[in-house]
Amino acid sequence: MPDSPLASRPWLDSYAEGVPAQIEDPSQTLPEMLSASVKAFGRRPALDFFGAVTTYRELGEQVERAAEGLRRLGVGAGDRVALVLPNCPQHVVAFYAILRLGAIVVEHNPLYTARELRHQFEDHGARVAIVWDKAVDTIAGFPTDVRVEHIVSVDITAAMPLSKRLALRLPLPRAREARAKLTGTPKARHLVTWKSLADHRRISRRVPAPTLHDVALLQYTSGTTGVPKGAILTHANLRANAMQGRAWVPGLVDGEETFYGVLPLFHAYGMTLCLTFAMSIGARLVLFPAFDLGLVTAAARSTPPTFLPAVPPIYDALARAASRGTIDLSTVRFAISGAMSLPVATVKRWEEATGGLLVEGYGMTESSPVALGNPMGPTRRPGTVGVPFPSTEIRVVDPADPTVDVPSGEPGELLIRGPQVFQGYWRRPGETADALLPDGWLRSGDIAQVSPDGFVSIVDRLKELIITGGFNVSPSEVEDALIAHPDVVAAAVVGLPRPHGGEEVAAAVVLRDGAALDVDALRDFCRTRLTPYKVPRRITAVDDLPRSLIGKVLRRQVRDHLLAER
Repeated sequence: MPDSPLASRPWLDSYAEGVPAQIEDPSQTLPEMLSASVKAFGRRPALDFFGAVTTYRELGEQVERAAEGLRRLGVGAGDRVALVLPNCPQHVVAFYAILRLGAIVVEHNPLYTARELRHQFEDHGARVAIVWDKAVDTIAGFPTDVRVEHIVSVDITAAMPLSKRLALRLPLPRAREARAKLTGTPKARHLVTWKSLADHRRISRRVPAPTLHDVALLQYTSGTTGVPKGAILTHANLRANAMQGRAWVPGLVDGEETFYGVLPLFHAYGMTLCLTFAMSIGARLVLFPAFDLGLVTAAARSTPPTFLPAVPPIYDALARAASRGTIDLSTVRFAISGAMSLPVATVKRWEEATGGLLVEGYGMTESSPVALGNPMGPTRRPGTVGVPFPSTEIRVVDPADPTVDVPSGEPGELLIRGPQVFQGYWRRPGETADALLPDGWLRSGDIAQVSPDGFVSIVDRLKELIITGGFNVSPSEVEDALIAHPDVVAAAVVGLPRPHGGEEVAAAVVLRDGAALDVDALRDFCRTRLTPYKVPRRITAVDDLPRSLIGKVLRRQVRDHLLAER
């Protein structure tokens, strides 16, 4: 593949002061990284869960005890161990305990259906699963052809202060009740409580530890189509991404920051920003089982955040609360948004409320996940996803032939190369070959444009482009036009098949309270912003849009809904 027009890395001139062009090669596995933080910040808070604080020294000891418990269940190097947990201290401990053994963490959404979880378990074949007690029935009910032998039941309320548990009227954990849940399920499955698993002596130093290039994580992702598949990420991949994140924010003070864990740790974004990046710098990680404005407001009164990774809907909700005076966000110096497009209006609202920076980044599960970001400084450019991280290269190529770069400034498929790029998909060589080019370039599946100075704008997902009358239509562009109307709160645009081929542009919109849908007026409004073939031929009002757990609109579900209403 010839040199790219971007080979000169013009974006380096826009880096914030102190950000290097390259990071050093990782030299620590993730357990070694945590051990370094335990040594440097032992007495400082590592985890904060509803006011119950765990120091770094206590966290390190809990990891070693849980690792011994897992070893006694037969977990060893290369074994997959499933985590089916919301955000809680046990999640953090389990993550690092698994890695200490050289085993592989497999993260799962605990709110998934039995069918969704079963597919993933059949794929990775974990024999041990560490499961939120509310989801134990689901895992225990898998048929015998699913390999799970040991289920560790976790009552997350056990990590809360007693006063909080009583206030929530939550029951104390009882192992007898947990065992009863397995009645009628395969007898080979063994249920233990988290307390019994973690109540062991520390693991012996003689037990082999992982190496940098061992697999650390299988993170399931489906992109826009197809069956979910496990992205293979090594210790080196994940450690590199944490190092890149640290380099990107030179104003952080190791051992002094307070991160808010409102993103799910089982998602690649929350995993890197909270489970690895925050731990690598000795930050205090305040954990929330899910984003709740009331819980965040209460926590901010006693433990104000300084660093907040989140998604646009969360920033918008918090900024509006700050404007009403119900929460003080002035302590948040740095905020990084990802997973979906960040509206410029949200940036303005947030920065007025906090006085700190809100910048948009970009990544994907296959890049650990962060690959690009807006600079943490005056050169940031709202409306773009920023520039490549240190040690990261990009190309923009013809989607039909990724060996051919498109002319400078023209849209094309974004390719990424760097130390954070994954190793492939678990047991899927064909899909790995489609995603990873022979010279290490990762195909993003996103259509991007790059400015002369290297700032990247994502036009749309390659597979979500709508083809109408021979023209390509970007759903995001049409959504932006619809949302500009004062009566439209949110919008999702998809392509619906036409009887004689091609697609028509269709939209589902959420209207402000009290507004009525006037299709003709809304289409006329769009014509002032869009060329005629991009204007939706069909517009439907809905009460809400289906979203993922982190708030991303699920266009496939919107499309299915609109097709069903035809």
